Amino acid sequence: MKTIAVLTSGGDSPGMNAAVRAVVRTACENGIRVLGVIRGYNGLINGDFIEMNLRSVSDIIHRGGTMLYSARSVEFATEEGMRKAIRTCKENGIDGVVVIGGDGSFRGARDLSERGIPCVGIPGTIDNDIACCDNTIGYDTCLNTIMQMVDRIRDTTESHDRCTVVEVMGRRAGFLALNAGIACGATAILVPEIDFDIEKHVIERMRRTQLTGKLHFLIIVAEGVGVDVEELAKKIQAKTGVESRSCILGHVQRGGSPTARDRVLASRMGNYAVKLLMQDIGNRVVAAQKEEIVDYDIFEALNMKKSIDMELYNIAHEISI
Repeated sequence: MKTIAVLTSGGDSPGMNAAVRAVVRTACENGIRVLGVIRGYNGLINGDFIEMNLRSVSDIIHRGGTMLYSARSVEFATEEGMRKAIRTCKENGIDGVVVIGGDGSFRGARDLSERGIPCVGIPGTIDNDIACCDNTIGYDTCLNTIMQMVDRIRDTTESHDRCTVVEVMGRRAGFLALNAGIACGATAILVPEIDFDIEKHVIERMRRTQLTGKLHFLIIVAEGVGVDVEELAKKIQAKTGVESRSCILGHVQRGGSPTARDRVLASRMGNYAVKLLMQDIGNRVVAAQKEEIVDYDIFEALNMKKSIDMELYNIAHEISI
């Protein structure tokens, strides 16, 4: 393994830069040339590379986003786009690729591996929806950002005896919503994995809580449940008489300096990924399980399903009245 490339793909997540840093420095310390790929698979197709060395990644461990930028590549999903990427890799002497991203990015890594370019995937996604991995890079930072934002929203909610319906990220996964809901003491939490009834799981819970003397409420909604939070707030106000507002946190959740947990996790995963490639091992996904860094066959990883923790969900509702 003489030359490797590293790219970030899909939605950015805090800690991606820490992972890039670990990949570059591990490779350089072991005599391997590193090319940084600009804007994900688009850059791999077009040969948009930068030569990287120890100093290329100085002072990025604390930065959110990704210094290599990211983009979703429609062309790469086609056979012709794949051929272009492989040709570009061969022309530049790239022996292996480290792909930092989510499940969509891993599918691209799988396709490259099948065609003779060894790839190792590192899970960088705020949604924490990679089944083989307990925690993905960026999840802890995003969760803490949500908690901080909701804590601020709570100040106004409590001051005016209101209900605030907060939408958080999580298109197909409710891990952010569930854990943020517990951390912030939400009265109700709506996630895409669990069927819900607004009357039963929101309105009735609020009415029960009102009887105990509570005057302000927080409802956490994952974006993937398909509820219009503004309409939900109006319905809550009409049904309960509690003045209600909606708040969509949006992309503020993606940004910011990564937490210590994400920086350490990203550093360990980046180092591990390069060590796999040094053994000519590709077609793998790096994962964190019970504080250990492990790896899985990429096909196995993509076929695994991650379910919501029902015990945690039940605890959330038992302690939120």
